[in-house]
Amino acid sequence: QVQLVESGGGLVQPGGSLRLSCKASGTIFSINYMSWYRQAPGKQRELVATIHDSSSTNYADSVKGRFTISRDNAKNTVDLQMNSLKPEDTAVYSCGAWISSFRSDPGRDYWGQGTQVTVSS
Repeated sequence: QVQLVESGGGLVQPGGSLRLSCKASGTIFSINYMSWYRQAPGKQRELVATIHDSSSTNYADSVKGRFTISRDNAKNTVDLQMNSLKPEDTAVYSCGAWISSFRSDPGRDYWGQGTQVTVSS
């Protein structure tokens, strides 16, 4: 059994910063990629950022230069540093990861419950 738990959401003023964290726990052999997604009310879920086991990263155009994704492989965590936040960044942010629980396990996607980020004055 694998769980992903996010933390760090909240209310912030435009131009402010927040740091989200997500920790994977349970029976974990390896983690391939780890990602952050967000979904605003009435909108489709959007892939915000991904970090691979090679540490290569990808970002949505809307957050490039403002958000930074990082991971700690020893702790099975992935963070999202969000700077210069805008009202349009308001959404529920969720982490996802492709995790194998044992050596011969091809793995599957796991998801966290999400954390609310609200950018408002």
